[in-house]
Amino acid sequence: MHPEGDNFILGTYDKKIVWFDLDMGSKPYKSLKYHDKAIRNVAFHSKAPLFASASDDGSVNVFYSKVFDDLLQNALVVPVKVLKAHTVEKSLGAMDCKWHPKQPWLFTSGVDG
Repeated sequence: MHPEGDNFILGTYDKKIVWFDLDMGSKPYKSLKYHDKAIRNVAFHSKAPLFASASDDGSVNVFYSKVFDDLLQNALVVPVKVLKAHTVEKSLGAMDCKWHPKQPWLFTSGVDG
């Protein structure tokens, strides 16, 4: 869930990040494909306009995501960085990602220990 509560993102096993804006209805607002394998976790930062996705391809993608107060203006999603965070073992890579509560620091875990 986005910290403001009206947007949420899902990571799917078919390699997509799906963004839902509850003000626009029940259909996905945006579908992003930036990974080569299943996405294990997605997480919004609680203070900064950032979110990240961790995938079995061993990478973690960081996105800038600005949600506007104006209902006529769509959310802005911009890819920022691809982190080659973990090595792939037995078709598994990065398993989880969590943001620091105040700083723009991202913590990840993977099957490589």
